[in-house]
Amino acid sequence: MSESRHNFISRDAARNALPGIIAAATLALTALELHRQGRLWLCSCGRFALWVGDAWSSETSQQLFDPYSFTHVLHGLVFCGLLALLLSRVEWRWRFAVAVACEAVWELIENTNLVIERYREATAALGYKGDTVVNSLGDIASCALGFLLARRLGALRSVVLFFATELVLLVWIRDSLLLNVLMLFFPSGRLRAWQAGH
Repeated sequence: MSESRHNFISRDAARNALPGIIAAATLALTALELHRQGRLWLCSCGRFALWVGDAWSSETSQQLFDPYSFTHVLHGLVFCGLLALLLSRVEWRWRFAVAVACEAVWELIENTNLVIERYREATAALGYKGDTVVNSLGDIASCALGFLLARRLGALRSVVLFFATELVLLVWIRDSLLLNVLMLFFPSGRLRAWQAGH
């Protein structure tokens, strides 16, 4: 292989890797900022778990993944579609980096005292105290997975997956991404009672 051909391949590989490097740097900076905001690195329970299956557990939003991780997968599906429309001329790797950055910004906003209090007042998450850093990183990773899934599935199958996931979450944990958004902006005592099983 000629030296010029080798240099071209090296530059091309570096260019392709750059969005992934930026996404990884975004994760690191988000983790540091969340900790600076007062978020714990790990669950105050003193143990680390990859998964907590009980949405009403005190360890939800404290361990790496929980049932709400699926709502962040849905964020990724939505970001993939929106960014494909808004940035159609931008290569997909860069759209992926933008999606990761958007999710990271949401995690920073979601874990402010103002939003935490809003969750407590308006939704069924009465004891919500914000996410640990590790849970926020799991949420961002879930969003990244959703983006990559949507890219592979295409628009129609992504829409089907979105609504199927919403339905499963409603049956499983009596909550979902759309219901969560609805309750944040238009709280309903009746819906909150249903979510709590009353």
